[in-house]
Amino acid sequence: MDDITLRQLRYFLALSEAGHYRKAAERAGISQPSLSQQIVRLESALGVELVERGRRGAVLTPAGREVLAQARKVIDEVETLAQRAREAKDGVGGTLRLGTTPTLGPYLLPYVTRRLHRAYPALKLVIRDAAPRVLQDDLVEGRHDLILTQLPVQSADVDVMRLFREPLKLAVAQDHPLAAQPRADEADLRGQDVLSLSDAYLLHGQILRLCEDVGARLRQDYEGTSLDALRQMTALGMGVSFLPALYVRSEVEGKEADVAIRPFRDDRLTRSIGLVWRRRAAQAVLARRIGGIVQAVVQEHFADLVTLEG
Repeated sequence: MDDITLRQLRYFLALSEAGHYRKAAERAGISQPSLSQQIVRLESALGVELVERGRRGAVLTPAGREVLAQARKVIDEVETLAQRAREAKDGVGGTLRLGTTPTLGPYLLPYVTRRLHRAYPALKLVIRDAAPRVLQDDLVEGRHDLILTQLPVQSADVDVMRLFREPLKLAVAQDHPLAAQPRADEADLRGQDVLSLSDAYLLHGQILRLCEDVGARLRQDYEGTSLDALRQMTALGMGVSFLPALYVRSEVEGKEADVAIRPFRDDRLTRSIGLVWRRRAAQAVLARRIGGIVQAVVQEHFADLVTLEG
């Protein structure tokens, strides 16, 4: 059996649509004898007659109608394959593995993924969360294509796009003396017990340095495993804590809050958020496009809360 070619199938489709060899040849941009020859070769390869030739032009045989249905499916699949390849080449198709910290992803990514799907419907996104230090190791070792995380990320093997700065809000129990104040500053923290996440999170080091600067005590015996756990320990009066503003907007504001939220240093205590990917990675172009989408999302939904960077 001779090989069946895509060219033969395309010419056969053109003939079935035109119903005439001359018109089909004009549509295909070839001579009528060349088109006729390709149809004959297709019939030879399949071992059946596809077209009745007569004064009425080209009429498909019953076998020709069966082959036509399959030929259309084949051409559609080939065109889909070519489109996916073009999208992947341009950095907007395929599957992308995104890592994110649990102190950020749940409160931001739902907005990002919706906008990303509208922009690049062929792109598949696999999202996993982990502590920032784990995210960085997984990125360098190839388990993630890019990560959305708190900065800084210290590695010569990655590129970083700074996205925005997010305030850290002071959280205190409802019966804490600071709950009666509209705001707090360094002097209010002196001598206070401060709760934090574990040292797997960059927030831990940031809060530790703050405690050293203002004379507060970081409680190493009670470290939160999540922002929810940190908030709950704060509500029990075990210490004060600092919660990211996006978390506060999502999980505290507008609800029957178990903690009081106060601005600290007029919201000048912030953390920097960025998108990070391996240097020389094939996804670099797409990573910057996604970074732009993240910034567009925060500008639309959280402009009153965060400050764009970059």
